[in-house]
Amino acid sequence: MKKLNYEKLNTFIASDVIKPFYEIRLNRLESAKLSDISKRKNPYLFKAKNIETAGDLAKSILDAFLSSQEETIFGDLMENLAIHVCREVFDGKKVEEGKYRSVDLIFKRDKKIYIVGVKSGPNWGNSDQVNTMKRNLKIAKKLLRIELGKSNIISVNGCIYGRDNNPHKVNKYPDLSYYKICGQAFWELISGDERDEMFKGLYVKKINEMTKDVVDLFYAKDNLDWDKIIDYISKK
Repeated sequence: MKKLNYEKLNTFIASDVIKPFYEIRLNRLESAKLSDISKRKNPYLFKAKNIETAGDLAKSILDAFLSSQEETIFGDLMENLAIHVCREVFDGKKVEEGKYRSVDLIFKRDKKIYIVGVKSGPNWGNSDQVNTMKRNLKIAKKLLRIELGKSNIISVNGCIYGRDNNPHKVNKYPDLSYYKICGQAFWELISGDERDEMFKGLYVKKINEMTKDVVDLFYAKDNLDWDKIIDYISKK
């Protein structure tokens, strides 16, 4: 194990994680238009939520848009950070694409081999996707035991944010067991950034802008006209 140079790490985080994340995030927020993003959303879902005001509809549409964007953006950047940190400290290796499915990173620590699949948050997939990950990790373990001649291999589903109070996911078949480590437990190196205030200000401004668009496009007699909304999104 090498000692991590925190000054260099902070520089890397600032230049290769935080800066590009906020730049992409802010650019996409600034360019968000109700006319563009609403047509990619399910109007029946919003109707089922009993949304009644222009502001609530604008906020729901914008939040859904930003959430779908951020998962991909931040996930890719954080995977790069994980690989960078492990390379510096444990000589971690980025897994070649397609070599071990569901595995992004391999490193050795305390005489154990860790295989890690990096995800943005704890609720990243349905049961079928989780089962696929477990099977892929099992296959990766088997191949690595042959390749490295090592038996002590630990599977980890590392989540950038969130928490899991029961991290050891035990299966009756040991090779399908894994650890789900989330949030601070996995990313102690990550902290907040003051540019959140900039984002929050622009976020409020964008909701107000979209609220005006919702009123102009979809209001009839001081109420949301869901027929207009569904026609706007779905009609040819």
